[in-house]
Amino acid sequence: MCLAVPACVTALLPDERAAVSLGGVSSTCSLELVAGVAVGDYVIVHVGYALSKLDPAEAERTLALLAEIGAPAVPPPTAETPDHAAP
Repeated sequence: MCLAVPACVTALLPDERAAVSLGGVSSTCSLELVAGVAVGDYVIVHVGYALSKLDPAEAERTLALLAEIGAPAVPPPTAETPDHAAP
């Protein structure tokens, strides 16, 4: 199962990439699909790509719901480490 999750952009990196934080866990993602991302923005991350920017209030509500159901804070998969391993 795949899940797109909100992550906070903590740094802009070269080559249209960003460092992101999810539940205190750091990872990186590609920003190739989203324009105008700045440090502090929330983005929806899926398999290592930011798919869209997200309103901070909506991101916080989503993260609170995930915490409420006991979802573990795991880093979003990156393009280098996708959540699908080849058999």
